[in-house]
Amino acid sequence: MRLGLVLRTMGEQSTREALLGCARAAEAAGLDELWVVDHVAIPPDDAEGSGGRYLDPLTTLAWLAGATERIGLGTAVLVVPYRPALPTAKALATLQELSGGRLALGVGVGWMAPEFRALGVAREQRGRITDETLAQWRAWFASDEAEANGQKFLFRPRPPAPPIFVGGQPPHALERAVALGEGWMPMGADPEKLRPHAERLRALAKERGRAPLEIAALGALPLDDPPRAREQLAALAEIGVTRLAQGARYVDVAQFRATAKQLAALRA
Repeated sequence: MRLGLVLRTMGEQSTREALLGCARAAEAAGLDELWVVDHVAIPPDDAEGSGGRYLDPLTTLAWLAGATERIGLGTAVLVVPYRPALPTAKALATLQELSGGRLALGVGVGWMAPEFRALGVAREQRGRITDETLAQWRAWFASDEAEANGQKFLFRPRPPAPPIFVGGQPPHALERAVALGEGWMPMGADPEKLRPHAERLRALAKERGRAPLEIAALGALPLDDPPRAREQLAALAEIGVTRLAQGARYVDVAQFRATAKQLAALRA
């Protein structure tokens, strides 16, 4: 199983120095991936914990790609309806190219009404926009010659497409993952809660003639209790979880480094 940590790109921990120190600490610990979240326009009455400060996820990952060598870089999740399809595809292709193919693309439909309002995007259309955009991205990454709005164009650079992990709740997220992605990205890491949804995901994939999809769980292991954490990891692997993104608050690089070492030690 690939093990990773969620990097705080919001609030006081999102300084240049903290991000760089944390990313290098995760890589030095031998972890597989770093994941960042996505918010664009936090309203003043919902800014607790971040102060409304959020870094752009793709810009942040591009910067971290140049500061690291091998660790995977992922979005958990990029809110698809917030962004125009073609410029975002260009940014994704650029990041994938310059990082050496290290991008994993967790995606979601979004939920925060004030953000949709600020962006001028119809919240009630978020599912349709997401499906259309993901279909376009898949088509554009599949051929040098692409088309949008009736206009043909060359989609270059065209590195290998990053795997798409669809975030969200069943049943819609499972159906969207099988139709348009390589995996599902649920919130939580309780094996028994995820089990029935993992079984449904396998069934849907089989119905579509697809191999079993990946599951990238966003949750938290009890790192202070290594035997219990290993037991939970084994149970997650048994139901088909292939990646775990450990989410935990931290106050500084030192605390993040300690968490990275605890997580990496579970492989021993």
